[in-house]
Amino acid sequence: MSEKEQYVTEIDDSFNKTQSMHRQKVPFKERISYGLGDTAGNLIFMMSSTYLMYFYTDISGLDASAIGTLFLIARFMDAIGDPIVGICIDRTNTRWGRSRPYFLWFCAPFALFAVLTFYVPDLSTTLKLVYVYITYLLLNIGYSLVTLPLSSLLPNLTSDTKERTVLNSFRMIGGQVGAFLTNLTALPLVYFLGRGNDQKGFLMTIVFFALIGVAMYLLTFKNTRERVRTVHNEKINIKQGFRALKSNLPWWIILFIYFTYWFAFTVKNQTAIYYMKYNLGHSSLTPIITGLTVMMILSMIMVPFIANRIGKRNTMLIGFAIAIIAQLMTYVSTFTASTSILIGSTALGYLGLGLVNGLIVAAIADVVDYGEWKTGIRAPGFLASAESFGVKFGTGLGGASAAWIMSSNGYIAHKVQSSQSLHAIQFDFIWIPLIMFVLGFISLLFYKIDRLGPQVAEDLAKNRI
Repeated sequence: MSEKEQYVTEIDDSFNKTQSMHRQKVPFKERISYGLGDTAGNLIFMMSSTYLMYFYTDISGLDASAIGTLFLIARFMDAIGDPIVGICIDRTNTRWGRSRPYFLWFCAPFALFAVLTFYVPDLSTTLKLVYVYITYLLLNIGYSLVTLPLSSLLPNLTSDTKERTVLNSFRMIGGQVGAFLTNLTALPLVYFLGRGNDQKGFLMTIVFFALIGVAMYLLTFKNTRERVRTVHNEKINIKQGFRALKSNLPWWIILFIYFTYWFAFTVKNQTAIYYMKYNLGHSSLTPIITGLTVMMILSMIMVPFIANRIGKRNTMLIGFAIAIIAQLMTYVSTFTASTSILIGSTALGYLGLGLVNGLIVAAIADVVDYGEWKTGIRAPGFLASAESFGVKFGTGLGGASAAWIMSSNGYIAHKVQSSQSLHAIQFDFIWIPLIMFVLGFISLLFYKIDRLGPQVAEDLAKNRI
């Protein structure tokens, strides 16, 4: 065999070994542990995205418009902070990897910030606002420091796109288990632990969730492994991070999908307690309606099977279409005053949203590879900031919009609401989510990365030999 032939054979062998390594299935224990990271995040953060506005307005006595402004200001801070956290992840290089150490370092501070957010001391209105501004901003920083690493970890667990879809399903199911447990048990725990004192009840409930969340984050750190790295594992600077966005249209689309999804999800969940209490006069329905997020778990279980047959984009398109139909059904329920239609439409909507939420993180992993393929720069931390930024900008601006709409239409806590105020609550609960779902559907029509996936994976595997 000539020297040239021997060289080619060695390259082929190395390529085959690389392909085998990348397509090795991630162990089941590791899949579960990766999912627990999102369970932990939702146990803690869903308390704020669902109940914090109500806690601030009806429990702590703060004005809804002031809280709306807080949510918006926090989003502008995120616009600066999230890319910085992403760059920090890309520049981290420890014996544990780049992403995993952040669970160890920051899970406890994140949990502490959540507890402080649900403790508003008895101060003047001005000092209360100062306190809630500081604690809410700290909560969002803490969320970035544990959620961005969870997203940037996925493309480093495996290079196989199908295995990523499976891993992402474990994460999303884990996250929805956390959301379901929070939505189903939060208010009952508040009533049980508070014994008539809702402020104490909310504090004790978040302490309970925070302790469980920290334990889960530590399991994620302990049981996951980072396998995929660039040849030189170079540290990425901010300039290179922005270069990784150049010509990466799929990244911008996924960022917008995150925004529309979480804007709609937050407004609907956050105003559910107001809609049930004031529009329907049945506060007891709130845990049932928000607890129907369990339906997302059912659709997420089907995600790998559907996406592997029709693609990620088409699966998400179907999910948004179902959510749009469900919102229209919810509107129909306002004419019939039918609780059955409301529950049925809510369950259907969450089934559709499960198809979307079950794939957007996997899509982030794909756009990380796409960015490396286009620019030669692998920046999973920086590009994963799309998730944290999209989630927080969507939840924050969604929460702010809902609060402003209610406040500008005469909402007053613990009072009989005017017809104008009731219409504002209904607009928040039904029409804003519908508009966002339509925008998400339209943006997905321009997402073309699915057909490029195999070529991208093959080219990158060759480059990593």
